[in-house]
Amino acid sequence: MSVNVTQEEDPSSEPRRGYTRHDARELALQILFQCDFHGSTEFWLEQFWAQRDASESVRTFASELVTGVRTHQVELDDLIAAYARNWTVDRMPVVDRNILRQAMYELLWVPDVPAKVTVDEALELAKNFADDETRRFVNGILDQLIKHDSRLEPKRDALAF
Repeated sequence: MSVNVTQEEDPSSEPRRGYTRHDARELALQILFQCDFHGSTEFWLEQFWAQRDASESVRTFASELVTGVRTHQVELDDLIAAYARNWTVDRMPVVDRNILRQAMYELLWVPDVPAKVTVDEALELAKNFADDETRRFVNGILDQLIKHDSRLEPKRDALAF
């Protein structure tokens, strides 16, 4: 007797990715990692999506994050450098700087996402793709940005520091 098992029924098969904003943030981080090494945002977005199964809303949000980070990268890197004592952005691990870039972009240019959500998601990315030291580093820099950047006053008001 043979049994046909579909991907949906097979618990060992890779689950379908891409249904939440969390998934979008993870995917965006992976694209930013590639862009950091190879440049060409448009090329890497196209290549990445050709190989991934994700909902349209996830693709849209992830692409917005990637495009936004790349558009504002100079300003984001200047902010990171201002808050990262004794570190230059180019000396930071690629994952660390891209988690920071992505979270800072989201804080500054994605108004519908609360600061707490952005910070929690950045810390989750650090947990999944880096280590505890990165989590502390990312948390410290984002905390300083939220406390001191006047553009974040509306989001800061929603937080209890």
